[in-house]
Amino acid sequence: MASSGAGRKSCAESRKSGAGGGGTMAVAAVSEAWPELELAERERRRELLLTGPGLEERVRAAGGCLPPRLFTLPLLHYLEVSGCGSLRAPGPGLAQGLPQLHSLVLRRNALGPGLSPELGPLPALRVLDLSGNELEALPPGQGLGPAEPPGLPQLQSLNLSGNRLRELPADLARCAPRLQSLNLTGNLLDAFPDTLFRPGALPLLSELAAADNRLRELSPDIAHLASLKTLDLSNNQLSEIPAELADCPRLKEINFRGNKLRDKRLEKMVGGCQTRSILEYLRVGGRGSRARARAEGPEKEDTRKKRRERKQRRESGEGEEEVADAARLLLRVLHVSENPAPLTIRVSPEVKDVRPYIVGAVVRGMDLQPGNALKRFLSSQTKLHEELCEKRTAATIATHDLRSVRGPLLYTARPPQDLKIVPLGRKEAKAQELVRQLQLEAEEQRKQRKRQSVSGLHRYLHLLDGKENYPCLVDTDGDVISFPPITNSEKTKIKKSTCDLFLEVTSATSLQVCKDIMDALVLRMAEMNKHTLENREEESLSDTEPNTASRRLPDPQRSPQGEKDGPCPLVVEQVRVLDPEGSLRVVYPSKADLAVVPPHVTVVR
Repeated sequence: MASSGAGRKSCAESRKSGAGGGGTMAVAAVSEAWPELELAERERRRELLLTGPGLEERVRAAGGCLPPRLFTLPLLHYLEVSGCGSLRAPGPGLAQGLPQLHSLVLRRNALGPGLSPELGPLPALRVLDLSGNELEALPPGQGLGPAEPPGLPQLQSLNLSGNRLRELPADLARCAPRLQSLNLTGNLLDAFPDTLFRPGALPLLSELAAADNRLRELSPDIAHLASLKTLDLSNNQLSEIPAELADCPRLKEINFRGNKLRDKRLEKMVGGCQTRSILEYLRVGGRGSRARARAEGPEKEDTRKKRRERKQRRESGEGEEEVADAARLLLRVLHVSENPAPLTIRVSPEVKDVRPYIVGAVVRGMDLQPGNALKRFLSSQTKLHEELCEKRTAATIATHDLRSVRGPLLYTARPPQDLKIVPLGRKEAKAQELVRQLQLEAEEQRKQRKRQSVSGLHRYLHLLDGKENYPCLVDTDGDVISFPPITNSEKTKIKKSTCDLFLEVTSATSLQVCKDIMDALVLRMAEMNKHTLENREEESLSDTEPNTASRRLPDPQRSPQGEKDGPCPLVVEQVRVLDPEGSLRVVYPSKADLAVVPPHVTVVR
């Protein structure tokens, strides 16, 4: 609590220094130090992003808090302050000064151990991200907001991951009664408050993530979360999973990996079986509750048949192999020396002062044809842009159909009037014209919808402010296939028929950021491919007259592994990035990449 108090004191002292003798000079200095605020006020902006290397020093000069002038921008709908190790507390005045705030992102700062004064009441807030800070507790007066009346009545998404929380506020459900997504991953929680699961407390909560904590028990009252669809409690200290979990009517996805469960069969199931199989096992009470199963009435004939088949496989020794195979997810790394035609990227000197870092990779074996697989893949990329890429400020991802990529590639920078591209879904245009067109669209969108938030490419136009040259990736035909951080080319657009992809991650921040995000992207692709293949296998087995043409499994010859490495292998081919002289700058994936993976993932090098 001492550090929080000190933070409040320094904020007060900072404000005091601007009054009295010499006050005009102090205010002028602060004004010069925050040109973003002047611009936002002058242009009546609804969105404001404060980040970058200069932020640290300015926040330190403001006493570890945000400048009071920030809270005189009542039109703000979106505020993000990220990556500032000097930010200990937002500072007083936020709730009163920003009444229309819809999204507040304060991630990767040094907020903690509490929040004083409370953030709320913020009557319009829908998204609150406090991840990656030093929060230890959120008690009344030093937390999210009051419970009566609710301090965050419209809040839908709350991200508290990557902090040091040992307990949650008992009144969280009353403070944010319309919560839909709650992320508590990577804290020190050993229990959920009972009030979180009381009947009707959080009727809209659909996502609950609390992996990598110290949870010892899950209350049977979790069944009262009537809208729960996704539950992730992996890597905790749970010994049992309550049977009542199966009573959650909408539950579709669960993750209990990394817990030492007393029921060893259940422990194997959570490592490899699908959610509905686990819930069915819990519903009938596990192996020791056959009487309960009989009391609940006769089961359908097909369910009994499947159970008998599983029992026979277990008795013949195949059950262990089935669980092990289902749990395995393999990635094979194909070294440059093993590849007859490896893809390379040459980096030109012009890009050094614009966006100098790039990492590439080729992934073979994706199956995007069935159902909404392609849509899920694109949505996953969008989610990475929102989270790990910090709305493309830290890095930008681009994915291409490898069949349309003609290497070797050149990563360079060109003046806006010289850079030509055929953007996704648009006609060929020079970058200068494209940016101007997008700016006009954004302004028209604001006028028509009478709000400041914009969507699509328009959200990232400010990232090009002040750039004399724009970065681009050019293929051997001279065509621009990527214009980060804005768009890709229609030439290499991903389609349902795409099975081999070229991936690129670019950044103005660091090479390691590119590698970390590429790791996350490849792992997500592997998980998605496994999920797609499992669902296709189920559909094929359930069809009385399967259509082998439309439901065939991916051709094992597409992957150098064949099927020997498991049911859904992906191959990751190394891509080298070279300097202008042809010397190696970076290769991905190296031995140091894809080093930290979930327990159910095996990387074969």
